Amino acid sequence: MLFGDHLVVMRGGGDLATGAAWRLRRAGFPVVILELARPLALRRRVAFASVVLEGAQVLDGVSAIPVGSPDDAVTVARGGEIAVLVSPELPAFAPNPSVLVDARLAKRNTDTRIDQAPLVVGLGPGFTAGADCDAVVETMRGHHLGRVIWEGPAAPNTGVPGEIRGEGARRVLRALDSGAVAWSVEIGDMVAAGDPIGTVGGIAVAASITGVVRGLIAQGHDAEKGLKIGDIDPRGERAACFEISDKARSVGGGVLEAVLTWLNRVAA
Repeated sequence: MLFGDHLVVMRGGGDLATGAAWRLRRAGFPVVILELARPLALRRRVAFASVVLEGAQVLDGVSAIPVGSPDDAVTVARGGEIAVLVSPELPAFAPNPSVLVDARLAKRNTDTRIDQAPLVVGLGPGFTAGADCDAVVETMRGHHLGRVIWEGPAAPNTGVPGEIRGEGARRVLRALDSGAVAWSVEIGDMVAAGDPIGTVGGIAVAASITGVVRGLIAQGHDAEKGLKIGDIDPRGERAACFEISDKARSVGGGVLEAVLTWLNRVAA
C-alpha cells in the first residue's frame, strides 16, 4: 500500500499540528493544512501556520507553501510539499481525503464529525473517540502524552498550562485588554521578569518571568482580552525556539500511529 495515495487534511497549523504534519509528510503521506487568515499560533518559528503570513517555510527538511485553492492544495501535497490553505471551513477536495485531523486545539469540538472522512482524528480535550471522531490523541503533558485513544475522551482541559521548571500559568502571556498587538522583542530573545516586551491596544505588556521568548502571536494581530498572546520558556534555551518540541513530536507520533493502525485494519 502506498501512503501517497492517502491524502491527510489537517485543520490547524500550530506547533502541535506541525509536529503531526511533519511526521506524516516524512512518512510519505500528502498533507494539506487548513488555517485562518490571521493564525493564532504562538510558536511561529516552528508552526506551518506561519506560511499564511510569511510565505514558504522549511522546517527540519520539510517544506510548506501557501496555496489558493483545494485543487492546488492536492497538487502541491502530492508533489511532496505540505500545502497550507486559508480556509476556516472544511472545503471539498477531489479526491476526498482519507484522513481528517482536527488539530485546532480549541479544547472543545466545534464542528468535526466522525463521518467527514474514513478516519477522523481529534487532538486533545473536547473529542470523544467513537462519537465525534475515530481516535483521539492525548495532548496533556505526562505519562499519557501522545497516547492514541480508540474509545472515550482525552483528559479534560485543566485550564492550567503544563509546568516547565516549576512555571505553569505565569509563563503564558495573555492580553490585558483588546486591541492590536505590537512587539518590541522577537522569538528567541532573552528577557527578565518585568521587562517591557510590547503593547496590546496601547497597554504595555511585561515579561512575566525570566527566560527566552518562545512564542509570540503575529505582529498586528487584533487580540481580544484574555487571548493567549505569548510564551516565555524559563529554561532559556534559545535553540529550542526554532526546533519541533518533544511534545509536538510525541503528539505527532500518536497521529502517525493512529493513521498506520487504521490502514492496517483496512488492509486486513
